[in-house]
Amino acid sequence: MLKSTELMKNYILALGFLCPFLTFSQINGVVLDEKSNEPVVGAKVIGSDGNKAITDFDGKFMLNSTNFPVTLITSMLPYANDTTEVTAAGEITIKLSEPVQVMQTVVVSAGRRTQEVEEVPISMEIIRPSLIDNKGITDLEQAVDQAPGVFTMDGQVSIRGGSGFAYGAGSRVLLLWNGMPLLSGYAGDTQWNAIPMEQASQIEIMKGAASVLYGSGALNGVIALTEKEPGLKPETKFKVQYGIYDNPRRESLKWWSTSPMNQQIEAYRGQMYKKFGYTVSTTVFRNDGYREGETEFRGRISGTLYFKPQKFKRVKTGIGYNYQLQKTGNFLIWQSDTFAYTPSGGADTSLDASTLTYNFGHRLFIDPYIKIIDKHNNRHNIKTRMYWAFNDNITNPAQSNGATIYFSEYQFQRQYKSGITLTSGLSNIYNVVLSELFGDHKSNNTAAYVQYEHHIKKMDIVAGMRAEYFEMDGRSGDSDFMLNKKDSTTIPFYPVFRSGFHYELAKYTHLRASIGQGIRYPSVAERYTKTSVGALNIFENPDLKPEIGWAAELGLKQGVKMGDWKGMIDLSGFVNQYSNMMEFGFIIFNPLTNKAVNVANPSSEDIAFFTSPEWNQNYTKYIGFQAQNAEKARISGLELSFNSMGKIKNVEVVTLIGYTYMNPISLNNDPNYQASFSDTSEGLLKYRFRHLAKADAEFNYKKYSFGFSSRYSGFMKNIDIVFEEAIAGSTYILPGLKQYRIDNNRGNLVFDVRFGYKLKENYRLGFMANNVFNAEYSSRPGDIQAPRNFLVQLQMKI
Repeated sequence: MLKSTELMKNYILALGFLCPFLTFSQINGVVLDEKSNEPVVGAKVIGSDGNKAITDFDGKFMLNSTNFPVTLITSMLPYANDTTEVTAAGEITIKLSEPVQVMQTVVVSAGRRTQEVEEVPISMEIIRPSLIDNKGITDLEQAVDQAPGVFTMDGQVSIRGGSGFAYGAGSRVLLLWNGMPLLSGYAGDTQWNAIPMEQASQIEIMKGAASVLYGSGALNGVIALTEKEPGLKPETKFKVQYGIYDNPRRESLKWWSTSPMNQQIEAYRGQMYKKFGYTVSTTVFRNDGYREGETEFRGRISGTLYFKPQKFKRVKTGIGYNYQLQKTGNFLIWQSDTFAYTPSGGADTSLDASTLTYNFGHRLFIDPYIKIIDKHNNRHNIKTRMYWAFNDNITNPAQSNGATIYFSEYQFQRQYKSGITLTSGLSNIYNVVLSELFGDHKSNNTAAYVQYEHHIKKMDIVAGMRAEYFEMDGRSGDSDFMLNKKDSTTIPFYPVFRSGFHYELAKYTHLRASIGQGIRYPSVAERYTKTSVGALNIFENPDLKPEIGWAAELGLKQGVKMGDWKGMIDLSGFVNQYSNMMEFGFIIFNPLTNKAVNVANPSSEDIAFFTSPEWNQNYTKYIGFQAQNAEKARISGLELSFNSMGKIKNVEVVTLIGYTYMNPISLNNDPNYQASFSDTSEGLLKYRFRHLAKADAEFNYKKYSFGFSSRYSGFMKNIDIVFEEAIAGSTYILPGLKQYRIDNNRGNLVFDVRFGYKLKENYRLGFMANNVFNAEYSSRPGDIQAPRNFLVQLQMKI
């Protein structure tokens, strides 16, 4: 018994002696931001012995390493990777800093989390704030038009030929501000001039269907801007610029005696404190317009208030705000090809013949949000937005309209040590339209989504799905999905799917592939617009159905490096296919049926209308355009881009270059539909072209900078034939267009140049010449763009 007692004592003593070594035979660390000393949440720590960890809310991690020395690699975007050698167990502190120059570009929109653009399985373009500032860009439409594969026309954007011209109604490209949709409730269009670009960290453009994560409207892609959070060091920016339009090449286009001008003043301030932070910016813009009567004045104030409760350290909350007041003149139809800068009917809006309209508008959105990281390191985000847009038509009050959108979303995200990221969420969009033009309408769009991502060594796999329910004015059916065609079994929500992968073939060589589905519901304007502008009539179509589609892509990204200069060459092939594609088509409207006349096979009601006195006396009232599900289409093509930044010797070089070949083919063989084509020889979709090229380069040497850009778009062979031919007798919607298109059938090529000089460390003087060779070109038929114009600019950044 005595011997057993002695043995137990010796065991306890030995255990007590070894316990400190057993307890501390591990690495306990914390990862901090080098500048702020704030903990870095979610950083990945990988040891050379195979141990892995993810830092918690306090930036802490633990590794059960037993063999030393061990090398730890710590990574967290957008910080530079840190390599630390640990020679013994114990406590360590790792501090991460943002790199001065990195080859990778960090994006957020592709997976609703921070990623390197090389790991994303779809094509993306990035537009940096410096390009926006140095080119003197005044609204988001001008900014995205710089990106390869993207084309804008009269307020609408097309990615790789996915969209044509739709009279400002509807959009297949979804605009996001801080991760939430920002399309108007009445027309489903983008309010380009209301976006506070001065607050954005960058502009991210996703190409292809992205409806799984973002829902209706993302059928052709996504344009995403995220506000840059302020740092502990205050940041102040100020910009003022003045511009003047030169005389156009053709003297007949000139309507002014004094050259029109434009001015912009922009200011920004942001700072983060321990418990509170803020950003605030304001912009005032005035433009005389190069087209007669198309003036613009707008003033905006926007920003965000940030709160970090000290009692609840795992919580961040805030509220964003943006209010804009504007007055604009809207030019839709030219007087003729000879007087293309003068509106049809003249610029005197007191005359009934004038097609010029003036609008007084309001844009307001308020964005409360809260972010929570729970004790298991799961991320919970709740985002909300109230977006109110109102247009008071001064010229014709009967065309005034407004809408309020209420958006809400809950998102859950969890990252695992194994490299898995799970993202899921619920969202709802409730839309209230009060309009003299469209009537009063309400709609509701509810959705649930989930996405699975897995990083396995050099490979990334992603798969996701979304289920959407939509109704308008209490009428469901738009989101019905047929499960079984035999017995017509349907469910009330529409599912869409996506999948993709990325593989790192070698250092700086990345292969990717993806396929994704999308859906877009009709906007109120597409279903219920009933108006006329000059000889242009537009009719309502309450029976308009949603359009659906899918996009697939295979791509290769190759990095190149020369000293400190680094770039990425990207080659991709893509296919986009759409069904029930909504577009405005030329029709004869029968008021007896409230539907378009079937010209090839008229009904008895159609024949009765054609033989009525109303048709014989007022037939021009019933000829016009209507949104229809007329199109089934496939767009295939290739895209090559090259983006770079860095120094070659003493010169900093930044480039954004790309070429896109598109083959936009109509799959609708209906002779009645093809009769609306101006060109049927190749079956091309209307308002598309095959070739699009963009190039921008900037060179900075000491205090001097020089930049140039060029944009080429091919000729639109196929448009609505009614724009070229008389609709009744000698009445033309766009007089002179047919001959103008014959004379100008080689596409558009435009060049811009810019110069800059740093007066001091924080001041920059810039001079820009846009359309430097004074080319005459148009984005769509009847929409001739600006002549050569000059800008002088002063920037201050502290």
